[in-house]
Amino acid sequence: MTTTLALGAEIMSRIDDLAAVSESPDGLSRQYLTPEHRRANDLVGRWMGDAGMTVRQDAVGNIVGRYEGASQGLPAVIIGSHLDTVVMAGKFDGMLGVVTGIACVGELNRQARRLPFAVEVVGFADEEGARFQSTYLGSRAMAGRFEPELLARRGTDGVSLAEAMTAFGLDPARIGDAARRAEDVLAYLELHIEQGPVLESQDLPVGVVTAISGATRLVVELTGEAGHAGTVPMSLRRDALAAAAECVLAVERVCSETPNLVGTVGWIDANPGATNVVPGAVCFAVDLRAAEDSRRTLALGEIVALFESAATRRGIAIDIDKVHEAASVPCDAKLSDIIAGAIERNGWRAHRLPSGAGHDAAAMADLAPVGMIFVRCEGGVSHNPAESITAADAEAGARVLIQVLNDFGENS
Repeated sequence: MTTTLALGAEIMSRIDDLAAVSESPDGLSRQYLTPEHRRANDLVGRWMGDAGMTVRQDAVGNIVGRYEGASQGLPAVIIGSHLDTVVMAGKFDGMLGVVTGIACVGELNRQARRLPFAVEVVGFADEEGARFQSTYLGSRAMAGRFEPELLARRGTDGVSLAEAMTAFGLDPARIGDAARRAEDVLAYLELHIEQGPVLESQDLPVGVVTAISGATRLVVELTGEAGHAGTVPMSLRRDALAAAAECVLAVERVCSETPNLVGTVGWIDANPGATNVVPGAVCFAVDLRAAEDSRRTLALGEIVALFESAATRRGIAIDIDKVHEAASVPCDAKLSDIIAGAIERNGWRAHRLPSGAGHDAAAMADLAPVGMIFVRCEGGVSHNPAESITAADAEAGARVLIQVLNDFGENS
């Protein structure tokens, strides 16, 4: 096989081209079923065609390229990630996996090589859910797990999902056509930036993902009593913000003391929000994530007990609402071992780590075994215009992905 020395530069150039397809000139934003979604699909579809793939857009708006195997109609290994973004996004999240998949198929095509299975590359339409709060919509539809009630959900612009699909040229009644049969899919592979600092701290360009962490999200409301900042003695206050501060520190303490658990209070609102008024009410959100569901569940119980204790001690009413619960998704052991072997054959140590972020692989696990490759990103920064990787690391990811395809073929 020829070397992939040019793939890093090719990948980085195409990432720049995709990043130019944005709803805003001030930063990258590309949401589901927008004109920018269509432009991104057209651009990616053209690259797929250039790489020797047949190209189609499926019933939910995913762009799909297929490179046939040694004979027509063989089951496929799917390589995928997403093309939609958060608002004011970085340019590698999701897109790196799609562009790298195309580059790897292009390398096979240049060598006129066919594998004992087909290879498909998918640019998923809606992983972030920025417009309709519909996380994994594209991959869930492909896995046969689309929820029809989502069609009535209205986006940030007031348009329903069904209306937006129709305007895009899709038929909401045929969305089930996007579902794939399990017997037609051998495995799902996703290459993605790490979105964290671990690989950088290990001085490694790539890593093996062991699991996609489960997550619990809470919205907590604390109700005390507002009062004058100058006249209410400290001992008589029912300060909701002081209680919230104790809760925030409880999250930090429990998660710091529990291995492989992370917890975040990323939003808090205090009322009435005046400098000279004791806060009478506070609302805040908690995000807990762990690769092991049992670890997260135990920590959640401890955190809730600490919240309730702090509220009782301070004379504060508390209401805790669980607004999200997602189980962890382990990556397939065989695929993970193949990825680890591919990394080692390319001269790097195979570091295994869980993903604290969600990925389309979590939805595709309902359809086929999943494996993930992480690529180092600078400072672990993601969901931020400062998101960055090097061409050398992009090339490292491509080398590993090609090796995985080769090794999967030998083991299939």
